[in-house]
Amino acid sequence: MLKYLLRRILISIPVLVMITIIIFTLVEVAPGDVVDYFRPPDMVMTDEAAQALRERFGLDQPAPVRYIQWLGNVLQGDLGYRFTDGEAVSIVVARRLGASLLLMGSALAIGILIGLPLGVFIGQKQYSLWDFSLTGLSFLGISMPAFITGLIALLIFSVKLGWFPAGGMRPVTSEPTIWTTIHHLALPALVLSLSFIATFMRYTRFSMLEVVRMDYVNSARAKGLSNRYVTWRHIVPNAILPVITVIGLSIPALVVGAVFTETVFSWPGMGSLYLEAVRGRDIPLLMGMTLVIAIFVLGANILTDVAYAIVDPRIRYD
Repeated sequence: MLKYLLRRILISIPVLVMITIIIFTLVEVAPGDVVDYFRPPDMVMTDEAAQALRERFGLDQPAPVRYIQWLGNVLQGDLGYRFTDGEAVSIVVARRLGASLLLMGSALAIGILIGLPLGVFIGQKQYSLWDFSLTGLSFLGISMPAFITGLIALLIFSVKLGWFPAGGMRPVTSEPTIWTTIHHLALPALVLSLSFIATFMRYTRFSMLEVVRMDYVNSARAKGLSNRYVTWRHIVPNAILPVITVIGLSIPALVVGAVFTETVFSWPGMGSLYLEAVRGRDIPLLMGMTLVIAIFVLGANILTDVAYAIVDPRIRYD
């Protein structure tokens, strides 16, 4: 297992570098100029002032040179400084990363804790009213974009009913506690988790229907074992392996969904910061956040592979 982990980490390094190259290239070819962000709306910036800004940010250098310089700084633990206010990118990312991990981790946990049991439930009741109803709702959950669901939930549960705060991570008028944080977290986490509940439920159902017809399941039932024992001892452990793959592959979608959810609910995480960096063409911040997100996604994929061996003892990576 240790050799496998080391091999996967070594393979992930060139993948990580390629991701940063792609993002850097996309930022370079995007329309507009970084200097435009600093142009006063009611004043004309001279060419000399614009050139001075480019030299200050190092934009007068060719793109390949700037990328190599950035990569060299990263290897020394320096993610650079923001163009907009000069703050260290590592500090900004560290300040926002905790909020995003809290939101995404909660949404993923809700998706697993609700989606998997529902999938097991309807997998045993094929073509029943429960099956048709929950499968139909799953199509709705998968097809609804996160920002549409967020706006509807915000209107109903925050504006109309007043059950949840309209935004933010903590109250403005009092000191935050664990209960106020949960109160602010509940609605955005639930909204972000809806598509994952639907996805995990559908895949668990499909996997259950494949396993339930296996010969060893029929043999277990022929021995007189209870349905509950057969389900949780023989069916679910074998049906869960494909779902683990789906959970691991859902991490990038979780990051993308968090961008919209954080924007709708004013959640102070990486998603809203990423949009801010895009609007301001803040290249160091964009590159630093991309690097952190890529490491997070690649790490999640490696952990998914490790989970295979934990769930299924037949799998070994020696």
